Amino acid sequence: MSTTATGSVPIAGLARRIGRAVTRRPVLGLAATVTAPVAWLLVVYIGSLLLLIVTAFFSIDGFTQRTTTELTAGNLDTAFTEWVFVRTVLRSVGVATAVTMLCIAIALPMAFYIAKVATTRVRRSLIVAVLLPLWAGYLVKAYAWRAMLQGGDQGGVLKSWLGFTPGFGIAGVIVTLTYLWLPYMVLPVYAGLERLPASLLDAAGDLGARPWRSFRTVVVPLLVPSIAAGSLFTFSLSLGDYITPKVVGGTTQLIGNLIERTLLAPNQPLAAAYTLWPVVIVVAYLVAMTRLGAFESLK
Repeated sequence: MSTTATGSVPIAGLARRIGRAVTRRPVLGLAATVTAPVAWLLVVYIGSLLLLIVTAFFSIDGFTQRTTTELTAGNLDTAFTEWVFVRTVLRSVGVATAVTMLCIAIALPMAFYIAKVATTRVRRSLIVAVLLPLWAGYLVKAYAWRAMLQGGDQGGVLKSWLGFTPGFGIAGVIVTLTYLWLPYMVLPVYAGLERLPASLLDAAGDLGARPWRSFRTVVVPLLVPSIAAGSLFTFSLSLGDYITPKVVGGTTQLIGNLIERTLLAPNQPLAAAYTLWPVVIVVAYLVAMTRLGAFESLK
């Protein structure tokens, strides 16, 4: 018992000295806090990305179908110059852009009503309603939309109720992805509206602006960082999705589907080269959204 007590004295003294050192030098506390997460990010994320880039320069033995140590730029040449794949990239960017635009069009009035019009009790209920779809599984929601979009003699819900359905294809992919990622746009826009002073709307009304003009000229410009923050999720998640096109896309192929098919070929170096396309696109998009203050809105 005495040994334990005696041994604990130096440990307690060391802990107090470390605590005083951290208090006197805030930089030490900051370093102790961020070192482990930054190291994990460098090793797992940056390291994996570098390995991906290196893998794109390897080649496949045509006889054994195994990766060799011979380096080549042929995979990059195929990925960035072959028109069939470039067209798939353009289609994927178009789908991601369309999903983002639809999410913005739906999220703006929805978030405005929740933040500025609804009562406190109704506001809480609507926020729960926005978050509720996130509690369901991804595949459950995708196959639910497959049942709704189905056409033909065995029409789905939309065909039975509305007499029309876009069916399986690029339109079905856009509609399904919009439903899946809409909460990621609504929440940042709602947060931006919460920080928006009500006095600005009152001042616009006092100056004679109608509600629509006040919303268009006062609210929307101030929400650009929030919209940019939401678009980071909707655009990047839509760009890399490959399950939804398989479920409701019919013959529609996006970047993820081509990468998956190449991996199963198997041709890992060529798949790695294909993967550089979305990496480049997302990095460029991140830079653009950063200039619009997207990361400031996420604070």
